[in-house]
Amino acid sequence: MGLMAERKKTAKKPARKPAAKKRSTKKKQPGLVARVASFARRLIWGAIFAALGFVLIATLIYALIAPPTTPYMFSEGRRIGSVTYDWVPMEQIAPVMARSAVAAEDANFCLHWGLDVNAIRGAVESGRGGASTISQQVIKNAYLWHGRSWLRKSIEALWTPLAEAVWSKRRILEIYLNIAEFDEGVFGVQAAARHYFGVDASGLSPTQAARLAAILPSPKNRSASNPSQFTRNRASQIMSGAATIAADGRAACFDQ
Repeated sequence: MGLMAERKKTAKKPARKPAAKKRSTKKKQPGLVARVASFARRLIWGAIFAALGFVLIATLIYALIAPPTTPYMFSEGRRIGSVTYDWVPMEQIAPVMARSAVAAEDANFCLHWGLDVNAIRGAVESGRGGASTISQQVIKNAYLWHGRSWLRKSIEALWTPLAEAVWSKRRILEIYLNIAEFDEGVFGVQAAARHYFGVDASGLSPTQAARLAAILPSPKNRSASNPSQFTRNRASQIMSGAATIAADGRAACFDQ
């Protein structure tokens, strides 16, 4: 008995397992690269939302008020000293002028939603430029810059459907006729009618309206009051086209 008791006393006690270390509840702070990437993402998204907000507000404003100027008007004013710009409401523009502009630039104006897909497809297949609708031209003239640029065309293509959703077709054409350039430093159909013919926009005859529409693609190289044979022939085609769209209903969305 004594020996057994002595052995029990001298037996080694089992070693205790070391206590498990408590896990830290603190999260590791992200590294510099991760913080920079996160900041860049927030900055990009902020810029995108700011741009979208600007586009929406700018479109809504021009649904209610006349553009006081445009980027192109401003640049031309800086270049040549001053420009002539006299806004008139659609009610003070001869209806034949509106029909002539549509016949010349966008005969299917009342049928599309801002982008004429068929015209764009035809332009791509033929390898020629153009195919811009009146709605696209309004966005370019009212908000953007001139010159060939894929960036500008992309912005224009994205912005145009919004304008079509916010503005009526009549409003789009009203803005177009009032901010289009008809000669160097001459903007809008009222200023053009006085400049070329000495009449108000409301008093334009079918021939005068057709000649103004005929010079729109290249107003600095063509004259409505002293037209070349090309401009005369083009004006004759436009007069016929204006009568056609009035008869077949393609002027119904603005010809009130």
